[in-house]
Amino acid sequence: MIRSIAAVDDCLGLGTEAGIPWDVPADVEHFRASVASSDVLMGYATYLEFERPLPGGTNFVLARSGSALRDGFVPVLELPSFLIQARVSGLWIIGGAKLYAGTLPFVEELHLTRIEGDFGCTKFFPPFESSFTMATDTPFPETAGTPAFRFQTWRRDPGPRARAGTA
Repeated sequence: MIRSIAAVDDCLGLGTEAGIPWDVPADVEHFRASVASSDVLMGYATYLEFERPLPGGTNFVLARSGSALRDGFVPVLELPSFLIQARVSGLWIIGGAKLYAGTLPFVEELHLTRIEGDFGCTKFFPPFESSFTMATDTPFPETAGTPAFRFQTWRRDPGPRARAGTA
């Protein structure tokens, strides 16, 4: 199964040129627990944000041919064929914006942290609600220094043929 995990604001904003504009420690914990010991795929800009690979699984990076990566990161040069293989073994897409947009047709499940508010983001998660159905929605109220947020799971809508049993 291919899953995407992201934190977004009310406008589906992911971040700015300076990075992620909110501080929600519970989201960081949720991210780490969700992808623990799993294979992950990240874009090159996201790779640059990591000092070292996430533990337990393989850390794949969508990279151009000839790109040198640090130890523990594995380049992916051909995205569609990689994603077809990853469906069998399982994979988390962890960012950034271009990778989320390019992989959305392959994603079966979204794990979103919805941060309440508009944070003036310049990078955005792609529109998805017409192809997915919300499966879970767990709200967390605002606390001192942390905006209100929700953990949501969305599953790909099987479409009218699958719902009718004719898939």
